[in-house]
Amino acid sequence: MADSTRTEEFRVDGDAVVSKIKALVNEGNVRRIIIKGEDGRTLLEVPLSIGVGVVGMTLLVAPVLAALGALAAVVTKVSIVVERVDDNPPTPPTTTNGA
Repeated sequence: MADSTRTEEFRVDGDAVVSKIKALVNEGNVRRIIIKGEDGRTLLEVPLSIGVGVVGMTLLVAPVLAALGALAAVVTKVSIVVERVDDNPPTPPTTTNGA
């Protein structure tokens, strides 16, 4: 059965991007992070691997955080779209044949 995912979107100031990304990565159930500019264009998309420990994930994302720090100096507001693995996917309805 495929994992169920859901998305959330956050609007943050450019100087808060790095700290917000760090917090999201530490939550552990994030599959992908997309950074969008004020005009809605995608500036950066970061796929994250499920099953990598938080410490390992932080090390893998460190270069991305450095790029985000440079990006934050240029943009004033961004949207962060987060794709998460749903911990409790909805169960499909059951049907009966009436037999």
